[in-house]
Amino acid sequence: MAQETFAYNIAEKVLMKLGSLAFQEACLVCGVESDLERLANTLSNIKAVLLDAEEKQVHNQQLTVWLGKLKEVFYDAQDVVDEFECEVLQKQVVETHWSITKKVRRFFSLSNSLVFQTKMAHKIKGIRVRLDDVAADRIKFHYLSERLENVHVVRGKEMSHSFARASDVIGRDQDKENIVQRLMHASSDSQNVSVIAVVGIGGLGKTALAKLVYNDARVVDHFELNCWVCVSESNEFALKQLLVKIISSISGENCNDLDEEQLQMRLRNNLDGRKFLLVLDDVWNEDRTKWMELRGLLMGGANGSKILVTTRSHRVASMMGGTESPYNLEGLPHKECLSLFVQWAFDEGTERQPRKPGGDWR
Repeated sequence: MAQETFAYNIAEKVLMKLGSLAFQEACLVCGVESDLERLANTLSNIKAVLLDAEEKQVHNQQLTVWLGKLKEVFYDAQDVVDEFECEVLQKQVVETHWSITKKVRRFFSLSNSLVFQTKMAHKIKGIRVRLDDVAADRIKFHYLSERLENVHVVRGKEMSHSFARASDVIGRDQDKENIVQRLMHASSDSQNVSVIAVVGIGGLGKTALAKLVYNDARVVDHFELNCWVCVSESNEFALKQLLVKIISSISGENCNDLDEEQLQMRLRNNLDGRKFLLVLDDVWNEDRTKWMELRGLLMGGANGSKILVTTRSHRVASMMGGTESPYNLEGLPHKECLSLFVQWAFDEGTERQPRKPGGDWR
């Protein structure tokens, strides 16, 4: 049982590091952004069922073996992440402290050459392929296969809402300001309604950032209508379901009994000639046809209306963003990560002091 608990903990640690600024920068240099995104998505999906697998593996030897394979891949992934971080730190030390002669000498060393980048790119791609292969073996375990395939439905239970406390969000002040300015200024898009997509891997705080923006007093005053819709549980991007949610967010009406044509008419009546902000949080579906169908119904808003989208998928961001460039959310710097950890590790009102090496509180 401990083995599977370890697997879950390792998956969590790797996901946290994948979202770090240092690791993302290193992956950009090595040209493995797409592998990083796919690796993070697969890790997130598998992590969602690990604890369930832990309970069921007691009477299933095949499941125990499967979890052991996952553990091995997780450990290798953690090693690669650590190696990346170590390389970034070494470069920072070189830039800050080393003499020009030593810098030149190190430039030709293995760890700072294209050889290192190629080696790391090969490693992360290899881990991604291995993880995909192990994940595919879930077909042997019917109950796990169902849970993994319906992971977005499970995530729907954690449906987001628009309320946020600014004190709960750390290190995103500049990101918030950047997005607020983009919402309030004219778009290069010739249409009345333009789209801004915030994209980044899971765990970076896209939803929390969108909440801060949505509740900013300047944004509230700038738009005549403000509505928030969580899309994650609507994995198929079902138009009728989204229309019901949008109308409910605007007017509070319960429109579940209306057919799709009636919903479209109701939405047009609500939006016609009014400047609105619509947040579509956690979009996964990459079907351009479905998105264009919804977007066509939203074009009746007044000039300057905006749609703010949060997503993990660069394809979704590009598809929905139109002429607007996506806003790429990066990981937090080390200082802010530490502050976030302290905030979550201690209850409010608890004295937040680091431990001495001996274990006592300072």
